Amino acid sequence: MDLIEMATRMLQQKLGTQASTGDISGALQDLLGGEGNGIDLSAIVGKLMSQGNLGDIVQSWLGDGDNKGIDASQIFEIFGRGKVSEFASRVGVGETEAADALSNVLPEMVDKSSSGGSLLEQAGGLGGLMGMAKKLF
Repeated sequence: MDLIEMATRMLQQKLGTQASTGDISGALQDLLGGEGNGIDLSAIVGKLMSQGNLGDIVQSWLGDGDNKGIDASQIFEIFGRGKVSEFASRVGVGETEAADALSNVLPEMVDKSSSGGSLLEQAGGLGGLMGMAKKLF
């Protein structure tokens, strides 16, 4: 199962929405900046790590230990209220409900993609992620 399919299923379970998997998948790819059938999770992690208060949290997702959580307000900070609102509208839920679900799913996506450090290796370690993050801003 690919990452977007996994995230789509997790969101559908958390939201209990009647939106189709295609609607959720498309909205999620648009929110996360994915092109084609995938998401550049390394770029997302790099962006999150560049935001000072999220670096430690994201590092917990990359390791094999317990994941630190984020809350809905941080989802609005990360993606912007407009993008979260658009995502919510496309999947048929309110902004807060969408942000809550995303705050649960995003750590799981990163965690499952980085088991054993594979995501870190793809990006060239923490230094590579930080370098990518600097390019985004």
